Amino acid sequence: MPETTERWDSVYDDDTAPWVIGRPQPAIAELERAGAFTGRVLDIGCGAGEHTILLTERGHDVLGVDFSPRAIDVARGNAESKGVPEARFAVADALALGTDPHFTGAYDTVLDSALFHIWGTEPEVRARYVRSLHGVLRPGGVLRLLALSDAEPGFGPRIGAEIVRGAFADGWRLVSLEPARYLGRITPMVADNVAGLAVSPAGLVEAAAWVAEIRRS
Repeated sequence: MPETTERWDSVYDDDTAPWVIGRPQPAIAELERAGAFTGRVLDIGCGAGEHTILLTERGHDVLGVDFSPRAIDVARGNAESKGVPEARFAVADALALGTDPHFTGAYDTVLDSALFHIWGTEPEVRARYVRSLHGVLRPGGVLRLLALSDAEPGFGPRIGAEIVRGAFADGWRLVSLEPARYLGRITPMVADNVAGLAVSPAGLVEAAAWVAEIRRS
């Protein structure tokens, strides 16, 4: 079923996005501290903008993009409220960036935090997304991927390591694929999928994830 902006806009209007936790993912913050983001950076599927704001604060040349105009409105508001009004955002379709002259071959690093895994059961759409990523990265550019893992019970769309390896077999080099953790917020979208998971006083749950470094050929 084709994605619609209305569907994703409603998630932000209703404040039911489980991935909006009010701060960057710890795994992404650790990557930034380790120097994983270099050159021009694209935060794809940026949502409420936490990672674009973090990277902007740390001096990176970064643009956050999302399919949802409402998400971009929220991200801009978050940047203002956090004192980072210079953070840049734009509405864009992640599946079509590779053919957009504004994006083609323009980036050294792409960050994907919790976008790739939503196409875990849709190989054709996943392949289209991977082609789009290949198109926006310069040769030798790096994709930094954080995706929910099916290694243990959890919430949201979860994938196995074989999905990552298979998707990036051609035109890419998988440098590393390691277990990680992902923080999510309990909302009606995931309330039925968190049984047995420890919930923090702030209403956050921790789930298994993958963190990958994938280099464009």
